Amino acid sequence: MELYVILALFAIVAVWFVATYNRLVVGRNRVDNAWGQVDVQLGRRNDLVPNLVETVKGYASHEQETLDRVIQARNRAQAASGPEEAAQAENLLTSALRQLFALAEAYPDLKASEGFRDLQAQLTDTEDKIAVARQIYNDTVLTHNNRCQTVPSNIVASITGFQVREYFDAPEEAAQPPKVEF
Repeated sequence: MELYVILALFAIVAVWFVATYNRLVVGRNRVDNAWGQVDVQLGRRNDLVPNLVETVKGYASHEQETLDRVIQARNRAQAASGPEEAAQAENLLTSALRQLFALAEAYPDLKASEGFRDLQAQLTDTEDKIAVARQIYNDTVLTHNNRCQTVPSNIVASITGFQVREYFDAPEEAAQPPKVEF
């Protein structure tokens, strides 16, 4: 009889271990998927930047320093890997884009350009999508990290090598889309 009790306890622990491991795998996969969604939106943003720079260049070619900063920030954002590095690079790009839009204020013909307005609208839409994707990613990371850090699932996480994941943090002003009044 004692053997059956021991076997039953072992089976319960084994089932719990497998179920917990599977929840951790699902959480990790959700984090990866959520990061993929953020990455898609960041890529979309990075694809819009050269068109925006070229449009501005046509009207304000002597403002090369600002345009160069935007391109350098975009290149750094494209090269970023992982949420922490991407957040820093995206914050620099947001700052550079704010300078570009502020520059546009000084050029009425640029502000009136349909191409510029269209690119600005697309960029604003993309910024909104980035903010949503960032929130979903961070919520998913929170759930995963809670499983990796709370008892008893942290036991399975440490045995099987699951790690907490980084949040994609951004300062509040970077989460806001650039605003330009026409």
